[in-house]
Amino acid sequence: MSARRPPAPPPELPGFTFIELLGSGGFADVYLYEQQLPRRRVAVKVLLAGRMSSGSIGQFTDEANVMAMLSTHPAIVTIYQAGVAGDGRPYLVMEYCPKPNLQARYRREPFSVAESLRVGVQVAAAVETAHRAGVLHRDIKPANILVTEYNRPALTDFGIASTTDAAAESAGLSIPWSPPESFADAPRSDVRSDVYALAATVYTLLAGRSPFELQGQRNGASDLIQRIERSPLAPLGRHDAPLSLQRTLERGMAKNPADRYPSALEFARALQKVQIELSLAVTPIDILDDGAPDDIVEDEDDGLTRVRGMVGINPQTSPAAGLTHPADVTRMSVGETTSADATVLRAPAPHLLAPPVPDAAGHAVTAQPAALPGEDAAPRRRSKVGLWAGVGGGVFLVGVIAVVAFALPALLGTPAPPTQTETSAPAKPQDALPATVAAPTELTGTRTGESIVWTWKNTDGADGDVFLWRDVSRADAPGSPQKVTSATTTQPVDAGGRTCIEVSTLRTDGAFSEPATECVP
Repeated sequence: MSARRPPAPPPELPGFTFIELLGSGGFADVYLYEQQLPRRRVAVKVLLAGRMSSGSIGQFTDEANVMAMLSTHPAIVTIYQAGVAGDGRPYLVMEYCPKPNLQARYRREPFSVAESLRVGVQVAAAVETAHRAGVLHRDIKPANILVTEYNRPALTDFGIASTTDAAAESAGLSIPWSPPESFADAPRSDVRSDVYALAATVYTLLAGRSPFELQGQRNGASDLIQRIERSPLAPLGRHDAPLSLQRTLERGMAKNPADRYPSALEFARALQKVQIELSLAVTPIDILDDGAPDDIVEDEDDGLTRVRGMVGINPQTSPAAGLTHPADVTRMSVGETTSADATVLRAPAPHLLAPPVPDAAGHAVTAQPAALPGEDAAPRRRSKVGLWAGVGGGVFLVGVIAVVAFALPALLGTPAPPTQTETSAPAKPQDALPATVAAPTELTGTRTGESIVWTWKNTDGADGDVFLWRDVSRADAPGSPQKVTSATTTQPVDAGGRTCIEVSTLRTDGAFSEPATECVP
């Protein structure tokens, strides 16, 4: 196994000052820069010059466009700018999230039930927004959920996202959080595949391990795949987690996609029901929708689901200056300012709002925002401009009224104190973006009779790495993935006269590389 590669030198970007390296992956490095105007710290993801191909550049461009389209959502990492540095390397300028991602946190200790439910609802709302824009994420996992300075989750890494029309495509899901259909002979992904990964992520936060990881047993890729396909979901084993939560996760991770929640929105509402059962503050579901009207519509679920129109962003701005979202200027609320150097006042984040409570006439009355213990009651990082239109089911109106009848103090009270992790001193920033496994290099095929012997190098190897390969000689009918433990395999010569192979490196934690592809005549 070769040593991990050294990071590439940071590029010189006009209007930005390099501060430090944040992380390195298989095809990109992430740096911390300070932007001069407006002055702020940003994370800059830079594609490696030696790893650039038409496919990887296209993937990088797709990620920029997808994140720019969706990043007005409060639970999606904001993209500020994309471009090409003077040395030819593409880069992406994004919101800097200084706190450890959710993978780093759950490995230290499991999350509280209250925080797991809150995060689950917020991220599910982000995923629902992506689905309404026609985008599947396809790699939802704790490492891809960053944490902002205001303790809000922010979904990132849309590098393998695809449109929901491309349901037959298969790539990218990390094995521990992958649904069974991603390992079929004809892998597929759809909206319910993202629902599975959402439920698997919430389970992981609660259990402190991925859903089918067993302590003291083998947890290699093949072991996990077999359990994902055949084994029932193990109980959480927490006295503070109600049976309804276990049932919600079981349905979200059902083996048969048809048995799962039909949408991320329905999964989020199921988590809200558990919050109501536990007398917790109910986290609103924020959804951006292209088709949302600008006029006010009565909300049938008492404001627990909030929809507003999507704001588009052009990522090709160089250099970025002024307000990030142009719509903020024309749709600004009273008390905000257009000065690039001044603080822009934001509406409170959804998790700071107590749930609406019916008054004597039966109308919903929203309580004043209440800050969580340990958090500043400071303006939030994202604008909530725009008018909310309602969607949802009347079931929540009945549920909230029933709970209010005997649990009004609990509903209006201050949320449960955060875990010790939240109130401790900020940890050193880590995993600003999850590292990516390097693709195999020097992929070479030699014909021997009616077979091709392929060899390659694992350039960024780690203990336990294995490889997945498949026959891609025919683009319309690729073969099924096969696993090998050494950097070589034998493939029959294709009758069409051109034999092609695709090889990816698979890590023990379930992460794997983008594929290397080669053909021989």
